[in-house]
Amino acid sequence: MNVCVFCSANNNIAPEYFELTRQLGRWCADNGHHVIFGGTNQGLMECLAEEAFRAGGHVVGVIPQIVERGGRTSPHVHTHILTNDLNDRKAIMIERADAIVALPGGVGTLDEVFTVLSAASIGYHHKRVILFNMDGFWNKLIELMDDLQQRGMIRGQWTEQLLVADNFEEVTNLITLMSNA
Repeated sequence: MNVCVFCSANNNIAPEYFELTRQLGRWCADNGHHVIFGGTNQGLMECLAEEAFRAGGHVVGVIPQIVERGGRTSPHVHTHILTNDLNDRKAIMIERADAIVALPGGVGTLDEVFTVLSAASIGYHHKRVILFNMDGFWNKLIELMDDLQQRGMIRGQWTEQLLVADNFEEVTNLITLMSNA
């Protein structure tokens, strides 16, 4: 199964995020899942790729040309897909994904998550995103989604498309459920 992971490319973030990210990379490799990520050699992206790669997993890096030209491409990939821009990158990552996990991240991660959700809301696909809510990282987003739901701004229940996992076991259980679907 292809596990797409959206996450931060920043290095100066909480150390516990890196440890849980390493666990996810190793778990994917140990369970025969391919990791698809944004292809950079920084932050949680590189942490995930390096761990999955070293554990013998197949790693796919999808990276925009501008990032590659800047020398920020991870060396821990088996398949390197070069894109024109961020929109192409998102489209390829989402298209190839069987499961999608969002780790802590900034505006790029939010953009990726909401691209999946908005496309699903109008019927382009039926993919869902698992928010790995490490140390309550996504709590404010969850509050926002609840508020949008209460105000009638979301069709259906947002929790049908955006699944919240508060610990590593919940994340792996949800990925496993998706692989059995």
